[in-house]
Amino acid sequence: MYSTRAVGLAPALRQATLRPRNVARNPALRNLFVRRSIQTESITPSAEQQILNQQRLRRPSSPHFTIYQPQLTWIGSIANRVTGAGLSVLLYGYALAYLVAPTTFDSTHVIELVGSLPEAVKYAGKFILAAPFAYHSLNGLRHLGWDIGKFLTLKGAYASGYAVLAGTAVSTIALLFV
Repeated sequence: MYSTRAVGLAPALRQATLRPRNVARNPALRNLFVRRSIQTESITPSAEQQILNQQRLRRPSSPHFTIYQPQLTWIGSIANRVTGAGLSVLLYGYALAYLVAPTTFDSTHVIELVGSLPEAVKYAGKFILAAPFAYHSLNGLRHLGWDIGKFLTLKGAYASGYAVLAGTAVSTIALLFV
């Protein structure tokens, strides 16, 4: 027995089956190819944008903040990225400022500026720099530990996370009073 594909009859059978008069006679085919009339209207691009914005406002936000309890692992990950980005912005910002105005941002002018500040502002500035630096450095060591296969269990991840937080507190205080 030949298949319709081998003989080449498949296109002819398909055309004969879907011919309009055959579709009209067969209720199964008629229900398969129901024609609906849909009316559309043209709208301006600004109206399109307004409709899209309204739909986006009704769209639910990502559920991860509303249904999940905050955990040390993902809060630590976010904090590591934020501190790394902040330290990078400070470093590159100072480097670009030094390139633009080297006489204004040279070490003697910076030391004179810092020396003229009140003590409270100096300690606040040191804290603002020391805390992210300590956290990012210690969390980087934690990630190196993960890379060599240590602290990969849930208990190990939490223990190393709390160790990073404790180490950050101690080293921030140490850097603050140096």
